[in-house]
Amino acid sequence: MTSIIGFVFLALIAGIIYAIVGKKFGGGTAGPRVLTGFIIAGLLIGIGTRLFVIIDAGTVGVVDFWGKVSPTPLEAGVNMRNPLADIHSFSIKTMELKEDVDTPSKEGLITHLEVSLWYKVIPDKTPEIYRTIGVAYEDIILKPLIRSVLRSVTAEYEAKALYTAGREAIGAEILKVAEPVAREKGMAIDKVLLRAVKLPQLVAEAIERKLQAEQQSEQMKFVLDKERQEADRKRIEAQGIADFQKIVTQGITPSLLDWKGIEATEKLAASPNTKVVIIGNPKNGLPLILEGQK
Repeated sequence: MTSIIGFVFLALIAGIIYAIVGKKFGGGTAGPRVLTGFIIAGLLIGIGTRLFVIIDAGTVGVVDFWGKVSPTPLEAGVNMRNPLADIHSFSIKTMELKEDVDTPSKEGLITHLEVSLWYKVIPDKTPEIYRTIGVAYEDIILKPLIRSVLRSVTAEYEAKALYTAGREAIGAEILKVAEPVAREKGMAIDKVLLRAVKLPQLVAEAIERKLQAEQQSEQMKFVLDKERQEADRKRIEAQGIADFQKIVTQGITPSLLDWKGIEATEKLAASPNTKVVIIGNPKNGLPLILEGQK
């Protein structure tokens, strides 16, 4: 509406100047008609330029007609509009809000967290945001919300969780608590990231030593489990050998040994060796004298 007011203001100023000058110098009737034409042309140009509005990609427009806010936002592209209304653009792209917060842990330690909040404005909610909150919705809604939720969530976790992979679980918990509140106000939170954690130096060093001790303990458990498994493997192998020997021993009888001896004697007798004397089993005598082939 500012452009129309500007055209009207200029037209009135020109009319007043013309009236003063015409009265002083006795102007004719042609002057007022020319001036009127200029005024009408200026008004038409001003109104014409405000009949259309271009909304950029990734934004919506909120129509404010002398304090009355339209419930339907203007979408991206060329839109017709009331020339007397003002248009306020709202970005609906994903945006990042960065916050540095000092927050307590479960032990009462104060830690410094650097947090990133990914969020976007819900398009259909932009008229309500403009009407009830305004364009400074980050400072009014999101920043106090993320600070409050962050402090309440981290108070349930030990400092070690903030310093290790537990920060992902903390981020998910913050998102779970903050997202419904922000959505009610017209903003959707996509993700909460804990970018950096700064603990007091003594606390950080103590946590690092504790983590190293835990890693060494886990490594020792792994070594012991491996040795235990190797001992079990050897025990099973020895038991298998013992069982095999037991079965073989039970199967060896005097008759079997005699039969194996006879088979060996026959093979030796059939071999093309020189003369060989074989002393047989004393139980059945049989000193055999075999003469090989020449």
